[in-house]
Amino acid sequence: MLRLNQSPTDPAFVQNPYPFYDRARAGGDLFFWEEYGQVCVVSHQAVAAILRDRRMGREIPPECQPRIPDRLKPFYDIEAHSMLELEPPTHTRLRSLVLRAFTSRRIAGLGPEISQLSHDLIDKFPTDEPFDLLDAFARPIPVLVICRLLGVPADRADDLLEWSNAMVSMYQARRTREIEDRAVAATLAFRAYIIEVIEQKRRAPADDLLSQLTAAEQDGSKLSTDELITTSILLLNAGHEATVHTMGNGIKTLLETGNRDIHEASVEEILRFDPPLHMFTRWVYEDVTLYGHDFKRGDQVALLLAGANRDPAAYPKPDLFSPTRVGPANVSFGGGIHFCVGAPLARLELVLALGALFDRCPTLRLCEQPEYANVYHFHGLKLLMVRQG
Repeated sequence: MLRLNQSPTDPAFVQNPYPFYDRARAGGDLFFWEEYGQVCVVSHQAVAAILRDRRMGREIPPECQPRIPDRLKPFYDIEAHSMLELEPPTHTRLRSLVLRAFTSRRIAGLGPEISQLSHDLIDKFPTDEPFDLLDAFARPIPVLVICRLLGVPADRADDLLEWSNAMVSMYQARRTREIEDRAVAATLAFRAYIIEVIEQKRRAPADDLLSQLTAAEQDGSKLSTDELITTSILLLNAGHEATVHTMGNGIKTLLETGNRDIHEASVEEILRFDPPLHMFTRWVYEDVTLYGHDFKRGDQVALLLAGANRDPAAYPKPDLFSPTRVGPANVSFGGGIHFCVGAPLARLELVLALGALFDRCPTLRLCEQPEYANVYHFHGLKLLMVRQG
């Protein structure tokens, strides 16, 4: 198996990780990433298959459970009830409850609000000076939409963004003690706030997702209070973090390539071409040989979603942005039982928000080279400086 060295915080890699994925893929479906000390999967064929392989999963095998320092327990206590980190039957129960509230009808009903919010933000764009399109457009839309869906007051959006960013930083390669302390503080504040919101929903339920989940919580056989708290935090975090990155990365690509026609196929190409999440890990539950490698129970394997999306075996000329591309489904939203529950909402936001942006701002252009933030295994911009005219 090919063994490669590549720091995930190296500036050149942060700005463009795709040449490394090409090098890795040249050795086959799998390679060993020295800095992570684990086998990685980089071909589209293998990533798509392993996402659905029930011999692997997200839940840590009991014998592999690490010792959690006391100072980090508040963060990992929340994670312990996350359906993203669990397997059936607990995962099945939690996901079914969320999907029951996360209906296609409810999501479609947000369309007019997404469009109106997009136009309201565009109305505030400067007309004669550069501005950061992330702050002006890409960051507010996903968090305000998920607040509306869940039934959380929009005036707390700034707090939610701050807490979410701090918690998500725990999964980044640049993680430090300072980042850990900030994440724990954010976890405690986030938890306290969600408890407050849950109490409000118990007293006065409304037509929103949190009210529906709170009703399920009152039936002890369906959802515990801890599960309700964690699920609420997960939906708020996941409901905007990836969409912000996708929207920013996508606008950058559209401005660089001159493609401004927004439709469902172009949104899928945005998701394929420069996705927000590059690595998704799984645990091996039983000894199994796959793609010429003997995996053992307790191994951890990393699926490189962005590498799979640029696999020439799946997509001819994969480094070319092609809005009318046809081919296999991209893996940006994962696959199998952990396929992103928010994918339909994210797609709707992208179609409507980007459509409004390029319809209203036909002269929008980059005014400095966008720079990606050091947030691997996520992939998103620091700034997106643009101007009109």
